[in-house]
Amino acid sequence: MKDTLAAGIAHTLKFRVPPDKTVPYLYPEATLFQNMPEVFATGFMVGFIEWACMEALAPYLEEDERSVGTMINVSHNAATPPGMEVTAEVRCLEVNGKRTLWEIEVHDEVDLISKGTHERFTVKLEQFSARLKAKAAAGRR
Repeated sequence: MKDTLAAGIAHTLKFRVPPDKTVPYLYPEATLFQNMPEVFATGFMVGFIEWACMEALAPYLEEDERSVGTMINVSHNAATPPGMEVTAEVRCLEVNGKRTLWEIEVHDEVDLISKGTHERFTVKLEQFSARLKAKAAAGRR
């Protein structure tokens, strides 16, 4: 990570919710999800929050680094129908070595739909991939 990364950096990301980011698409294998209303799914909202934080971090990472999400603590306060735009506003609260903590707020065109925190760790891609490959091999034994 570059030493210019510091608490206080902020980023905004906007996204128009398509029908395939609604609850029935979350796990097509699960009938319970398929029988739910077509609203922005919490699972996809979490991915959107991660995306915003990843974009905020990108200018501060070295070419061989990536950031991975390790904790999410957010509310999901209001339903968002497909076609509506959502906006994530993220701000870095803390940098502690490879760990960053982010304050997040997500709004749709009418409501505050999410608020909370998200933690990420910066990893070396090659080392992370090697550990993952070893774990996969161990699981096949």
